[in-house]
Amino acid sequence: MGVRELRGTNRRRPGSAPEWRNWAGTASARPVRTARPRDTAELAALVAEAAGRGLRVKATGSGHSFTGVAVTDGLHVSMDAMARPIEVDRSRGLVTVEAGMPLHRLNRLLDAHGMALTNMGDIDRQTVSGAISTGTHGTGRSSGGLSAQVSAVELVTADGSVLSCSADREPEVFAAARLALGALGVLSRVTLRCEPAFLLRAVETPMPLRRVLEDLEDLVRGNEHMEFYWFPHTDRTLIKRNNRPSGGARRAPLSRARAWFEDDFLSNTVYEGVNRLGCAVPAAIPRLNAVAARALSPRVYTDVSHRVFTSPRRVVFREMEYAVPRAELPEVLRELRRLPERYGERVGFPVEVRFAPADDVWLSTAHGRESAYVAVHQYHRRPHEEWFRVAEEVLVAAGGRPHWGKLHRLGAEELRGLYPRFDDFRRVRARLDPSGVFANPCLRGVLGPV
Repeated sequence: MGVRELRGTNRRRPGSAPEWRNWAGTASARPVRTARPRDTAELAALVAEAAGRGLRVKATGSGHSFTGVAVTDGLHVSMDAMARPIEVDRSRGLVTVEAGMPLHRLNRLLDAHGMALTNMGDIDRQTVSGAISTGTHGTGRSSGGLSAQVSAVELVTADGSVLSCSADREPEVFAAARLALGALGVLSRVTLRCEPAFLLRAVETPMPLRRVLEDLEDLVRGNEHMEFYWFPHTDRTLIKRNNRPSGGARRAPLSRARAWFEDDFLSNTVYEGVNRLGCAVPAAIPRLNAVAARALSPRVYTDVSHRVFTSPRRVVFREMEYAVPRAELPEVLRELRRLPERYGERVGFPVEVRFAPADDVWLSTAHGRESAYVAVHQYHRRPHEEWFRVAEEVLVAAGGRPHWGKLHRLGAEELRGLYPRFDDFRRVRARLDPSGVFANPCLRGVLGPV
């Protein structure tokens, strides 16, 4: 739900060092230096020089992570000048781009070549490297997150070396680098597996939570991409089913006026006002949720895939998301539904639920198991800590793995017990970055020391 379409900022206050902030304002840094390399050679030279001076190095894309994963007090590398296409190979279904390319530009590039990503999340403001490095995902019966679509990467390591890896070349590094939190180095190029461009038919309908849970198996198995939003303090959800239409179907998008009114004006401008009202009168939030849920009307449209997967989001919030074993989802949601009233919390943002098949990416939240993603939110002007704390207890008890780019409280030892290849990842990290050039407090917390 509602993401403000702003990048992380890098600004200088009079008489002080440059300051970087992520888009949500939950992380900031005052690096010694900010650099904007134009190509891999420049990037490698910058990393080698910084390492030689004993500086920590972190690269940033669009700043969409809620965590401090990109924070550094040393060299801050902005990747926005490394955003060019390298090669489009339609015959093999591969596209190689510089790692700083934003997803919305990648979608336009693929469109122009009659290609598309198989699956993606609902935001397209992130860079390719930022999205895969933190485990960005959408929802899919048989198609995983962006990291699972990576075919090869080019990585600048701690001594300034440039390492190319794939399933056939440096396979262990590849297995780790597809989702690495920036802990192994700076991604400079990424090759993604794509497919011929396709349409999606979107069917969006309100549905009681009780019925969603009763029919969950059929809903997941019967749709290529299914997700739903549950409105706390109510039994109401909005369910979204996206499937490829039968042969011969044509685009039938929402009219420009309706798309603007529903996806921009209602979902952003009006929803911002609803949340501000909830801040002023917290006791009104349950009623506001009920009104918002009732205001949702069914709609059906068909459009190119990335226009269905993504939508504009500007309302600012805080988010925590966990991937739980899919079989645990019904009981998790039943328990979450009881929490706001039990603890006196007022939660104005919907809980988002998505799905993913098992994959083999070492640090993927869907590694080795079919997963259901449960994302809890709170408007940024409202306190989120208690709601997240009690929800996290339920999600952890169900065997949940926290999204690497979103707020959570688990540390390295707890996470080690959730990932079978966790120690393998740390071994690759120790090999590529023995001095901790790419370390920071966030990574020491979730991965442990180098």
